[in-house]
Formats: sequence, structure tokens, C-alpha cells
Amino acid sequence: MNNLLADKKICVTGGGGFLGRRVVARLVEQGCKDVFAVRRREYDLVQQEAVERLYREHKPQVMIHLAAVVGGIGANAKNPGRFFYENLIMGAQLIEGARKYGVEKTVILGTICSYPKFTPVPFKEDDLWNGFPEETNAPYGIAKKALLTQAQAYRDQYGMNSVYLLPVNLYGPGDNFDPNTSHVIPALTKKCLDAIEEGARNIEAWGTGNATREFLYVDDAAEGIVLAAEKYDGRDPINLGSGHEISVRDLMSLIARETGFTGQVLWDTTKPDGQPRRALDTTRAEKLLGFRARTNFVDGLRRTIDWYRTARSTESAAVAQ
Repeated sequence: MNNLLADKKICVTGGGGFLGRRVVARLVEQGCKDVFAVRRREYDLVQQEAVERLYREHKPQVMIHLAAVVGGIGANAKNPGRFFYENLIMGAQLIEGARKYGVEKTVILGTICSYPKFTPVPFKEDDLWNGFPEETNAPYGIAKKALLTQAQAYRDQYGMNSVYLLPVNLYGPGDNFDPNTSHVIPALTKKCLDAIEEGARNIEAWGTGNATREFLYVDDAAEGIVLAAEKYDGRDPINLGSGHEISVRDLMSLIARETGFTGQVLWDTTKPDGQPRRALDTTRAEKLLGFRARTNFVDGLRRTIDWYRTARSTESAAVAQ
């Protein structure tokens, strides 16, 4: 790969997070010499002063904005105001800062939650504005979608080179397994391993299990983001996905098999399913970025479960000492 980013000063917001660590590592592997991982404890991007200080101190030529306040259906339902405000204000201030400080290129990560609740499957980027998002994710999804409007408006008025990516649900080693904020794969994995450890014969899962999801392995997502940072300068958003759609019920069965849980799954149909179906059309990513996800879903799931088993064992050993 002829890396056009190698000599650029690059800042990655959320650079210490699940996805951000992979993006930073990939940039370094590609030969980038000046990559700074922006962490909240040093720069709280909700605060304008922190955003200004970030640009003054690091003078990035490329800004990759991954930082987000995010969680599963439960976390979204409990924090709609916070998720809307913090995601909107972080992104809006970073984009304005990029304009003000003359950043050469800004890459903004959106979310599949921005798509309308009833979007024809597979989701095409041109359908993004054809309806209201699924209710439980709407504040988060709309906040992130507003950043696309800002990026395109700044391109039109100021000539700003800002690109926008729409990834599906991510998963992989190092994911968030906190039951209060985790997404479906880590949540169900933890429930299965907890049940095995405690000798429980059943676990509870939200909804009917009929909703479908698409998942992208975190290292594949990092590859797509870095490709966009290097290769893409267009105004149109680009989906990043794997092309593999699976129902939550089938996902549950797969996780149970891979963890060794043989008990019963009790579906709590009083809880929401979320969006009925999610699967992306990834034609644009392949055409414009040369991107196609490489990781087989079952292989990626096994790596994720194995990583979490090891993390649990390490944590238990530390507590016992």
C-alpha cells in the first residue's frame, strides 16, 4: 500500500477505546510516524476549551473522529438525552475546530443507528434520510447523522475535506462486556459464561430474537477507516459492513454453542427488539475504497469469546491474590 498518510500528523479521538486502539495500531503498522490517541481523561471533547487545546497542542493534519458515547438498547433507553447531546457536541466542535485550524482531512465515524427504522435491506447510503430511526436508538442516531450534514455543509461553504463512514455493529477481542452498556454479542456471551460458572440452567435474552443484525470484526473496521483516510475524498457517506446478516435468535444459539452453554434461553418479549433488520449494502466501500471484510463471523466470534474467557480468568486470579 502506498501510504499517503505516513508523514501526516494524525489525531484519533477515542484512540484508547475498543476501535480506536485498532485504528492507531493499523496506522502505525502502515508507516505513520506521528499518531496521537486522544483520550477523554486528557481532552474532554464535550468541552470547547479541550477541543481548542487539542488543535493548538497537536496541530493535526488529519483528524479521525471515533469517540462516541454509546451502548446497547438498554443504555440508549436510559440515556437518550446524554447520548444525543454529547455525541452531537463532540462532533460539531471537532468539525468546527478542523475548519478553524485548517485540518487537511477529517474522517467522521457515524452509525448504522442513523438509518430509518424500516429501511429496505440491504441498507443503501442513499436511503439514509428516508425516515425516522428506530426509537430506542434515535437520539444517538440523529446526533451522529447531523454530523454528516455539518460535514457536507462545511465542504460546500469552506471547501473542507471531510468524509463520513457508517459502520455496522462492531465486535471482537477487547469489546465492552459491562452488562449496563454492552452490545448484543458481549452481553449474550457474558450471560452464557456467567450461567456456566454459576450452574444456572437458563438465561434471559431481550425481545423475540427475530430481529436481524450484521456484525463487523473490529480489525476489519479499522482497515476500512484507514483506507478511507488515505483514499477517499468524497462527500457521500460510505457503509462499512461484512455482508453477513444473522437473526438474534440464531446468534444466541451460536454463542451458546461456542461458550458451551446447554441450558434454556428465555426470551423476554416485553423488552424491545430494536430495529427489525440490519444489513448493509457495501458496494460503495468495495468500489471506492477497495474494502471487503476479511474475517469469517464464526472465527471472529470464537476469538472474541476466547479473549473474554482469558480476561475473566485473569480478573478472577487477581481478585484471589
